[in-house]
Amino acid sequence: MKPTRSLAVCILLGSALAGLGADAPAPSKTNSTATANAEDADAELRNWVEFGVGGVIGSGSTPAFQRRWQMRRGAPFGGIEDFHFEQDVGKRGLFSIDGRGIFDNHDYDIQVGLTQPEQYYVKAGYRQFRTWYNGSGGFFPVNGQWFTLYNEDFSVDRGEAWLETGLTLPSWPEIRFRFSHEFRNGQKDSTSWGDTSLTGLPPPNNIRNIVPTFWDIDERRELFEGDLNHSIGDFSYGLGLRYEISQIDDSLNIHRRPGEAADRFVTQKEDVDTDIFNVHGFVENRFTDAILVTAGYSFTTLDTDISGSRIYGSDYDPVYDPLFARRQFRDEGFLNLGGGSQLKQHVGTISAMLTPWDNVTIVPAIRIERQDQDGIASFLETDVGAGPAFAPLSADIENTRSRGFTDVSQALEVRYTRLTNWAFYVRGDWLEGEGNLQEREQEAQTGIVFRDTDSTRFTQKYTAGANWYPLRRLNMGAQYYYKSRRNDYDNLVDSTSNLPTSADRYPAYIVDQDFFTHDVNYRVTWRVLANLTLITRYDFQLSTIKTRQDFLEPVQSAESTAHILSESVSWTPFARLFLQASVNYVLDQTDTPAAEVLPGIILNSKNNYLNGNCIAGFAFSDKTDFQAQYAYYRANNYVDNALFSQPYGASGQDHAVFGTLTHRFSRRMQMSWRYGFFAGHDVTSGDHNDFTAHLFMATLRYHF
Repeated sequence: MKPTRSLAVCILLGSALAGLGADAPAPSKTNSTATANAEDADAELRNWVEFGVGGVIGSGSTPAFQRRWQMRRGAPFGGIEDFHFEQDVGKRGLFSIDGRGIFDNHDYDIQVGLTQPEQYYVKAGYRQFRTWYNGSGGFFPVNGQWFTLYNEDFSVDRGEAWLETGLTLPSWPEIRFRFSHEFRNGQKDSTSWGDTSLTGLPPPNNIRNIVPTFWDIDERRELFEGDLNHSIGDFSYGLGLRYEISQIDDSLNIHRRPGEAADRFVTQKEDVDTDIFNVHGFVENRFTDAILVTAGYSFTTLDTDISGSRIYGSDYDPVYDPLFARRQFRDEGFLNLGGGSQLKQHVGTISAMLTPWDNVTIVPAIRIERQDQDGIASFLETDVGAGPAFAPLSADIENTRSRGFTDVSQALEVRYTRLTNWAFYVRGDWLEGEGNLQEREQEAQTGIVFRDTDSTRFTQKYTAGANWYPLRRLNMGAQYYYKSRRNDYDNLVDSTSNLPTSADRYPAYIVDQDFFTHDVNYRVTWRVLANLTLITRYDFQLSTIKTRQDFLEPVQSAESTAHILSESVSWTPFARLFLQASVNYVLDQTDTPAAEVLPGIILNSKNNYLNGNCIAGFAFSDKTDFQAQYAYYRANNYVDNALFSQPYGASGQDHAVFGTLTHRFSRRMQMSWRYGFFAGHDVTSGDHNDFTAHLFMATLRYHF
């Protein structure tokens, strides 16, 4: 756009000079320069373009660095970091273009729009970006086993092309239509790792799942949306339609027992086609200044078709060969998966906002949901039977599932602001629901699986909080909530024998399961000095799960405790310098009785970590400033129980340092130089995912 604009300016200037006539006196060079500088200083710089170029170099694991910081390493990148152009159209209209395009980072974004206020608007755009993944597997510390089977530099590209238009005529309903096409393509890691016996341990406790696996991703979605909104006085209403088509063609690729006699590959294909239709609407009416009522309704249908297979072979994506499966340790798979599901959902809501007094607000609400689901799936199971010949077996299996439930939710919130410098609020949420689940599976070899479960649930949550403003520079907020959920299951049994109707009962042996949560949190914002502000937050949460199974007493099956403490400081010692720092410390642990029954085999879950960040900025002059940033992360949850199981707990630390120098050459142009250093240490992977990296980048921004 810049060359075109410059050319237009030259043409207009030439025409103006030509209009002066041949006898016009030539302007003074000094006066022309002064006039140009004055006009430039007064110009409205509404548009800009920013160019950038850079690269990352380093050592260690490239995939680990890219996944952690979502930046490409090993190749230069560059392009347009930011672009904005706008032009008036007529008296009130506006045409605009916004864009971004970074070569070799697969980061592109362009949006074009034309807006005529109180008439219409048209917008269109395209967006694509890349997410990096690390395809590495697990590490076994006994013998240092680590598998690298392929290039682990995985990535998935996500994108969207869209068009939106609307009518905004005065006194007419506002109409909006939007179409979008979304996609997701690439490869990413999976935690469904393959198995190996090369762990340095004697059989039979020598098999661990640490072999890396990956997903091939190929997904797309088309979305059509239309909305109509209108207001007549204090009455408003709206109606919307939504239709979505999606196609998923993914595959999970597993390498089992690499380097062993049992070496083989598994490819599991999962194809899902989905159609979703939704219609929704709302009405809102302010009857008086003290009464506002809103009601809404939504209806959704979903149709899904599935297909797929799970095949073993000598490489990924093999053709089914029963002779190969016969040689390989009785592997099970499936072919000709087919089926689908249907869902119908009705949701209705009504709420009100009542202000009977100036300092009291009451908000009651109710929500009712009814959902019905039906599904069926059939497939050909491939197995290998026992015996001298290991004859291949196959069985046609059909599974049906039907589920329906009704949930009624109520909420009531009250806010009180009568006391000076205080604001109080209380809220209650309740949900009552009941449903039924039926599962049927018929198999020629094992007979019929029959499960029929009635369920009821009751959820309640009570919240109370207050905000206090004792001083102009000090305010505090505190909140507590209690939440419980009770699930009861009535599993169908035969009335004559008082026994379950199916030998395969999972999970029908659970009679009830209850969840309880207590949470308390507070926040203090204190402006100690005019140039110093402190913000402190603390959150404590305690959750317990109680489970009762057939013929057993209730037990506390899990307890989770979390402490989250954060502190931030903002300080401006003098006009040219500012400092900001923040730290978050989290203690999060889930305990289960199984860890006491099977010590070393089952561990309590820990997710403790420390995260810190600080920023400093200094202005050398009106045109030059510098900003520095440091970020730190540390976790220490790794427990080496390799003799009994596979260690998983995350432990490691990250460091990142950034420095940015910015200089403004003129009102129109500025340039920035940036350097970053990154270091990562990962204990869980046995240091295989350690890395160091250096970022170098320069940007040039020009306003016009």
